[in-house]
Amino acid sequence: MKVTLDHVGIAVSDLETSLAFFRDGLGLEVERPEEVPSQRVRAQFLATGPSSLELLEATSPDSSIAKFLEKRGPGLHHITLRVDDIRAVLHHLRQRNVRLIDDEPRAGAGGASVAFIHPSSAHGVLVELKQVASRSLDDACGRRQPELPKTIQLGDIEIVTVSDGFFYLDGGAMFGVIPKIFWEKVAPPDERNRIRMAMRCLLVRGARTMLIDAGAGDKMSAKQDEIYRFERDYNLSDSLRAAAVSPGAVDVVLATHLHFDHAGGFTERAEDGSVRPRFPRAQYMVRRGEWDDAMNPNERTKGSYFLENYSPLADHHVLQLVDEDATIMPGVRVRRTGGHTMHHQIVVIESAGKTAVFAADLLPTAAHLPEAWVMGYDLFPLDTLNFKRAFLREAVEREYLILFEHDPDIAAGYIRERDGKRYIEKVA
Repeated sequence: MKVTLDHVGIAVSDLETSLAFFRDGLGLEVERPEEVPSQRVRAQFLATGPSSLELLEATSPDSSIAKFLEKRGPGLHHITLRVDDIRAVLHHLRQRNVRLIDDEPRAGAGGASVAFIHPSSAHGVLVELKQVASRSLDDACGRRQPELPKTIQLGDIEIVTVSDGFFYLDGGAMFGVIPKIFWEKVAPPDERNRIRMAMRCLLVRGARTMLIDAGAGDKMSAKQDEIYRFERDYNLSDSLRAAAVSPGAVDVVLATHLHFDHAGGFTERAEDGSVRPRFPRAQYMVRRGEWDDAMNPNERTKGSYFLENYSPLADHHVLQLVDEDATIMPGVRVRRTGGHTMHHQIVVIESAGKTAVFAADLLPTAAHLPEAWVMGYDLFPLDTLNFKRAFLREAVEREYLILFEHDPDIAAGYIRERDGKRYIEKVA
């Protein structure tokens, strides 16, 4: 759960008089005032760096600010903490019997969603939670701004993170044997116990233009959409367009493995209903053992492997199978981890003495950094544990830049160690 100080709210009896001090006396930059009908106040924000001050003047005698002024006079009214998912935070607090003024978010200044925590649960302080307004997604559904492409220069190779949006998976399954009381602190679930997951892919520009994984794509059924709560208003097509890359510019598509949230975007449905490769010039590189397992799913794996995502690649003669750990193009090689699937692989990118690793489902999120935090989805969890234990030591010692496929907030970071504990130093 990421929480930052957004602003401090100050109740004032006269907005213009107060501005004479904060604006004229202290020289703070003043933003345009805004009426907030739901709270019957006029709000005036003043920039003070990463956080701000909010001056609040009552516009009705029955507003909470008017009652506050009548009882206490002008002064500090509340602090506001910014959160990424206000509904998940409220759910988290309710489970801990925290007394809330608002059980559900309501409209705040700037179109934000807000909710208040009762002072009795916050040591006498009125605390407001705030989720900023999204310019492109529906806040009422708890959705946020899309993840725009981020560029990382690694020597002569350019790495661009691109997104197919987000989806939700069961939190218990994502953390295996780890009790919910621990994982929900770092991955707040929704009302159906699902946690938000990115579908982040990599565009690698070097000797050729390579795309690593391609998200879930748009062939999922209405039932699957309901189960996984896809947020794909902004998807891989939009993200590639923002990165100035057309489907025809991709030379190689590389699979870490063939589960639907990684390989669904490999193919697309044509107007005649047929399914075809999505990137017309690309050769698709898949590990042979993974291909064999995906083409013959069993009772345990059939919920993750969907033939239409990858079988057309063979039909259109664009499939290349890789038998061993190999270099796919200069500076980019694959390394088998096993664990999640028998032939799951990570992608190692090297240039100018620097190394980045696309960890795929070995480390799906930054929350999976502890060695024992292994997914229940992993077919061979002890193999995951063994590889992960050695890899984490290697990543710390050699300063690998880790690229996360599923973390909703962290695209890339270094694994650091202090006092025997590991943490992520975020860089993107």
